[in-house]
Amino acid sequence: MPDMLTYVLAFIVAIGVLVTVHEFGHFWVARKVGVKVLRFSVGFGKPLWKRVAGPDQTEYVIAAVPLGGYVKMLDEREGEVATEEAHRAFNRQSLGKRSAVVVAGPLANFLFAIVAYWMMLMIGVTGSVPLLGDITAGSVAAQAGLHSGDRIVRVGDREVQTWSDAMLAMVDEGIADDRLSLGVIDADGFEQQRVIPLNADVDVTSTEGLLEQLGIARAQPKVAARIKTIEPDSAATSAGLRSGDLIIQAGDQAISDWGDLVRFVRPRAGVDFAMIVARDGDHLTLHITPKTVESDGQTIGQIGVRPDIPDDYLDRFRTDVRYGPVDAFGRAIDKTWDGTVLLLRVLGQLVIGEASLRNVSGPISIAEYAGVSASLGAGYFLSFLAMVSISLGVLNLLPVPVLDGGHLLYYLMELVRGGRPLSERAQLLGQQIGIGLLLALMMLAFYNDLSRLLGPT
Repeated sequence: MPDMLTYVLAFIVAIGVLVTVHEFGHFWVARKVGVKVLRFSVGFGKPLWKRVAGPDQTEYVIAAVPLGGYVKMLDEREGEVATEEAHRAFNRQSLGKRSAVVVAGPLANFLFAIVAYWMMLMIGVTGSVPLLGDITAGSVAAQAGLHSGDRIVRVGDREVQTWSDAMLAMVDEGIADDRLSLGVIDADGFEQQRVIPLNADVDVTSTEGLLEQLGIARAQPKVAARIKTIEPDSAATSAGLRSGDLIIQAGDQAISDWGDLVRFVRPRAGVDFAMIVARDGDHLTLHITPKTVESDGQTIGQIGVRPDIPDDYLDRFRTDVRYGPVDAFGRAIDKTWDGTVLLLRVLGQLVIGEASLRNVSGPISIAEYAGVSASLGAGYFLSFLAMVSISLGVLNLLPVPVLDGGHLLYYLMELVRGGRPLSERAQLLGQQIGIGLLLALMMLAFYNDLSRLLGPT
């Protein structure tokens, strides 16, 4: 896991990039339609860096609080404007030009998501194959005919290659319908269609708990309990274990894989037990006493052996996703569209109360995701940036005053009223309501983050 410094740096880079993209959208279109831009700021508060440049002497600022940004334009509502520059004030522009400037920020986020996904798909990422592990008896997945070892290749009409793709598609499909239609490759290599009905108790918006609710476990790589190397002066050396030994029993418990062995040994520090191993066609019984060691603040037992892992043992569980420039661009557009539609559906579920508010994440969770994705490589970090950029684009288009969507709502009312804008009092009231809604959302997001961080594990 990445350390706290990685979290913080990745978060600052992510927010800085995405805010710059968003504000540049406003800035670029404002300049194109003739509006004078006074300041382009990434961040709020005290300027850490400032430069004045261009024919309009625009201030370019990087400020101390990297949680947003803004573009300040010439506007008669915010101060006096010289007569010779009045035609360049934002408030003097036509309804179409003002709308174009406002919508350009979210549009820049969607375009950035396409570019980020495009680069990610060309670089390539390694993902986990959507292979099913244990299926809970009597669960809806079992009733639908799913079996351990099945591999999901399609959700609805959408092809999936990784667990990440499958989970997002399952959430999207589950919100849109009252069932999940899965195409799977069974143990015999044939593609089968399985349909899982969804009842009201299944929260399809919970990507973390959806599989458990359906009765599905992800398949986990298992390594035989065969020893490859033995540490000198270890408990294994004292007991007479050798490289190549296959451990088949410890105490009175059968050992089927390396995980079984680890789970048996760890809580038995200093406790002698018998171990049966297969060696050269014979079964031998040895006695071993795990040494006591400290690991991550816990006292555990350790015998000093490492597993014999075949070079290709992970090939069944992972896949490399990579495309050429043309295919990658088309798929990037599809992923951006799918992500946008999915987010809108989840927001709709939240509004009508059919999705848990616990799914709302705040800056702490975003920082964690940023750090984890950055530690995994460029492809994963680009995917993270694309997803957050889509979120910023969608959220900014919500019809909430103080957001871009709120401004567009005011402009729509102005259009309906025959070109007469709402009164300043009405706009001020709307902004106060909007700020209240945003503060409530921020408090909920912080609460959820802290609950995940400090709650029971």
